[in-house]
Amino acid sequence: MQTQPVALDANDHVAAPTAGGLRRECLSYPEVLAQSVSVIAPSTVPAAIIGLIFASAGTGTWLSFLLGMLGLVLVSLNVNQFATRSASPGSLYTYIVRGLGPTSGILGGWALVFAYTLTGMSTLCGFALVANVLLGQATGLQLPVLLWFAIGAGLSGWVAMRNIQLSAKTMLVFEAVAIVSIVILGVLIWRQHGFEIDSSQFRLEGASPSGVLVGVVLTIFAFSGFESSTSLGAEAKDPLKTIPRSVMHSVVFSGIVFIFMAYVVVLGFKGETASLATSEAPLDHLASRLGVGPLGTVITIGVMLSFFACTLAAINSTARIIYSMSRHGLFFEALGEAHETNRTPHVAVAVAALITFAAPAAVHLAGVGAFDAQGYFGTLCSFGFITVYILITIAAPLYLRSIGRLTARAVAYSVAGLAFMALPLLGTFGLPGSELFPPIGFPDSLLSGLFLVYMLIGVAWLLVERIRRPRMIATMQGAVEAGPLPFAVAPAAERAA
Repeated sequence: MQTQPVALDANDHVAAPTAGGLRRECLSYPEVLAQSVSVIAPSTVPAAIIGLIFASAGTGTWLSFLLGMLGLVLVSLNVNQFATRSASPGSLYTYIVRGLGPTSGILGGWALVFAYTLTGMSTLCGFALVANVLLGQATGLQLPVLLWFAIGAGLSGWVAMRNIQLSAKTMLVFEAVAIVSIVILGVLIWRQHGFEIDSSQFRLEGASPSGVLVGVVLTIFAFSGFESSTSLGAEAKDPLKTIPRSVMHSVVFSGIVFIFMAYVVVLGFKGETASLATSEAPLDHLASRLGVGPLGTVITIGVMLSFFACTLAAINSTARIIYSMSRHGLFFEALGEAHETNRTPHVAVAVAALITFAAPAAVHLAGVGAFDAQGYFGTLCSFGFITVYILITIAAPLYLRSIGRLTARAVAYSVAGLAFMALPLLGTFGLPGSELFPPIGFPDSLLSGLFLVYMLIGVAWLLVERIRRPRMIATMQGAVEAGPLPFAVAPAAERAA
């Protein structure tokens, strides 16, 4: 089977390909944006982890979010060097192939599958925790965590398998409910304080540069997944415009929500006996203090829906990357099949949903609680995102040079993006002898070791496959360059071997 050529327009842009069975150009811009925003899950940050950032940044929490947003805008500019020129379900995996070559691209795809899958696992744990809280408030009963895992992963898998438009609309509605509810609470908190301008925050009173910098490292993880809409390259309407917009706008939109909520939550805790740095549910606390307890319940429902939407979005992205890599001859052909009626990568979705359920279930049966597991999975997924963001930032100028489009501005974007990504790299792995970025200790050292083992398995698999199938890399690269339409079939002699 020959791969079909992809037409180039006058600006050397790669036209959106026929998606090899996926439903083409069916998603509007808001639906595409919902994919990226859902993986970021903006409502879960002020509801759950803002206290961790405040513990480091103090009154500079808003500034940490602002700097994190600006830094990831730089990364998104590098992503969009590709997204404005080509579109495919392969997301950043195919982009890295185009910029750094097939070996780096395959390992980037391997890391990206890890990042999205672990994101889904983390949010599945969050879904189970919040669902049990709501059920307990309503009935006094609790369901087994494993049952919630099955409900969350099973329902997400069914929606993802059923229809991409149903997935997108579900994510759009659920995230809208979650975000609107926390913003309403934020406005009420600010109104209680007379819409005052908190000069102590703008003067960074009591904050230190090192604390704000550590806060930036934490905020970067809050934005992880902003690029996930690139996996909808085949299904988005006018993808060379809607996807780049969604990548950039998801960062800016989420950043605005984060900055606003950081400001009002820090303001809301002024004069409180409770400490924001140690509060596990700051929004619930502030809602109760305002006498709007029912709004706290609405927010909790919104956070649960946001966790579900993030799990669904992660499964969608994971499945489409696996689907693309399979059609390029890297995985089993069955994983590259699309459902004849639903036109979704149903086999890849089923595998992604099963893995998303199985790992949290196994960890739970091993005696690790859902709350701790959520943190562990969240830390693990960050390793994958950091790896991929660094690779894509390096790949962008090399890709532009290969097509004769390299400019000084593009080089500056890459250099600035790499300088910024050094922060999470140092913050995650540490620097010997540094007080600002001390070497990581247990259990983070164990988690980083697990990621390293995972990547080494990917390297070993790739080496074995290159020996077993000498033409695999060339065949895969040809399929990526042509577009992920049909399966990349190796020559007959190689298949016979």
